[in-house]
Parts: sequence; structure tokens; C-alpha cells
Amino acid sequence: MAKRITRQEFLDLIFSGHYEELKGGELRIARVRVPGREVDLAQIIGVSERRVYENLGLHIGLHAGEDHTGESIGIMHFTPWESTVVAADVALKNGDVEIGFLDRFCGTLIVLGNRTDVHSAVQGVVDFFRDVLHFSVCDITES
Repeated sequence: MAKRITRQEFLDLIFSGHYEELKGGELRIARVRVPGREVDLAQIIGVSERRVYENLGLHIGLHAGEDHTGESIGIMHFTPWESTVVAADVALKNGDVEIGFLDRFCGTLIVLGNRTDVHSAVQGVVDFFRDVLHFSVCDITES
């Protein structure tokens, strides 16, 4: 049976020069999350350039061939991660936006549309999560 070590013991082994003792043995690192109930990012990016969409990968897959240059982007992050599904539903009901990206395994939601609709969608999500679901929410920031 593999010896269990704490995170601190692991870091001590790596940084104290005893890394060689770990080689050849079994090492398992578990990613543990402590789900909060929060919206910790709500950012609206104003009129964007094509390269922003390309760097975010929003020009491929479902949106292949579409040109969203000049539209706004709303980026939000949630814990627990699965709440992005609820957020997407709320966003679509609060603004004429498209889902650019939704990751229910990491908690990220990106919505696309004109600035007014993106703002309405993001504001609707933040309000819903604060008032109905009683999440801790951050302020909406805009650039």
C-alpha cells in the first residue's frame, strides 16, 4: 500500500532535495474543491476585436464561420461549478445573447452579444444568484 503524505510533506520532499525518494513510487494527487456559493467574476468586455474572440476560441465549434467583431463579451465564474447551467438559462432570459462557452466542470460562462444585452444578461445572473439563490456575488466590472 502506498504511503500517504500530506501536501506539506510532499512540498518538503520536493524542495528539500529528496525528490529522488519519490521516483518509481506511486504518487497520487487529488484535486479537492470546497464548493462555495459565489459568483466571483462578472466582467463585461466592451466592443471587442476579432483577435479577442480567436484567443478565447470563440470562433470555432458551434460559432465556426461567425464574425462577432464589435460585439461585447460577458465572462462569469461560479462555484459550485455546476451552477453555470442555471446561469446560462438566466442569462438567455435576461438578454438577447448567445452562449459562447459554458464549462460546468470549471464554472465558467461566456456570453456574447451587443453591449446592452450582455450587460442585461450579466446583471440578471448576478441579481438572480444574489437574491434568489443567496450566493455571495462580486461587483460587475466593465472595460
